[in-house]
Amino acid sequence: MIGGFLGAGKTTTVGRLAKHLSDQGLKVGLITNDQAGGLVDTKLLRGQGFATEEIAGGCFCCRFNTLVDAAARLNDATKPDVFIAEPVGSCTDLVATVTYPLRRMYGDAFTIAPLAVLVDPVRARRVFGLDDGGTFSSKVAYIFKKQLEEADVIVISKSDLLDETRRDELRAVLIREFPLSKVVTASPRQETGLGELFSSLMSGEQARRNPMAVDYELYAEGEALLGWLNATVTLKSDDEFDANTFLKQLATNVQGRLQTAGAEIAHFKMTFSPDDGIAGELASINLVRSDYVPELGMELDELTTGGQLIINLRAEADPASLMEAVKVALDQVKASFFGLQAALDHVEHFRPGKPVPTHRDA
Repeated sequence: MIGGFLGAGKTTTVGRLAKHLSDQGLKVGLITNDQAGGLVDTKLLRGQGFATEEIAGGCFCCRFNTLVDAAARLNDATKPDVFIAEPVGSCTDLVATVTYPLRRMYGDAFTIAPLAVLVDPVRARRVFGLDDGGTFSSKVAYIFKKQLEEADVIVISKSDLLDETRRDELRAVLIREFPLSKVVTASPRQETGLGELFSSLMSGEQARRNPMAVDYELYAEGEALLGWLNATVTLKSDDEFDANTFLKQLATNVQGRLQTAGAEIAHFKMTFSPDDGIAGELASINLVRSDYVPELGMELDELTTGGQLIINLRAEADPASLMEAVKVALDQVKASFFGLQAALDHVEHFRPGKPVPTHRDA
């Protein structure tokens, strides 16, 4: 299981690990997780050719039986040697509510690998007071820190964003704050430092130690401060248009509106699948902080006349304000592309409810 807060780089890391294992001749099954359906992560991973199940409607801890069912479906379909699970980015207490119950009830079927938790180094330096800049309120930061506390392996992800001095300073803080965790450094996007992480995950089992104490009231209050939006949009145009440019303009427009409203973006990502492209062809864009630049991850080589846009937006903000920002931005951006129409097919915007785990093993 590869966890970490929203925007930490989990999906990229899952894809890299899955390819690494596949290249070694192992079959891999992936399980993604979200509070709502229609995940960009699922689209991206399936686009890389991996068998992927999506669990919506709550964290793994609250959807434990659904997690087991998803593993069973993958097992029936492709019989994976390794399952890689990516939990919701606002979820914590995974050891007591997921891996320990799995070990207790299904220990004859599963070996539980060490829990890896990724951390965005720029976000982490702000949360731990090393740098100024936009960050979360204390209740959301509580979840951020609890995720790190239960990790067997803490991964300073996106290590290329920091120079060596600032990276070493963050590493020292993490070692001091979380002495039971192994701290490694990697850049999944640049594909550096992944060997040590993959070796740690594949060469041992999860440590057996007492689960951490969690204040579920504070945990719930932190989650309730986060706004969640998942949407699907059909784009159609009389003329061909550049979907890569459209994604950049839409992301920048939404970002500006949320910055003006004082919202701190946790993760904003979109994919576009052209109707007239090759199967599995995608354009994607990603934004992990309010003051960062939206980045194209995958780009289309050709112009298109339409397709499906998937939007996943999480921020410390009122969900209604996220919906308003996306609707207004869609209307404004499509007007700059002659003949382009955007139909909002499906949208969910809400605050996550209080976590109620199916099991919690002491």
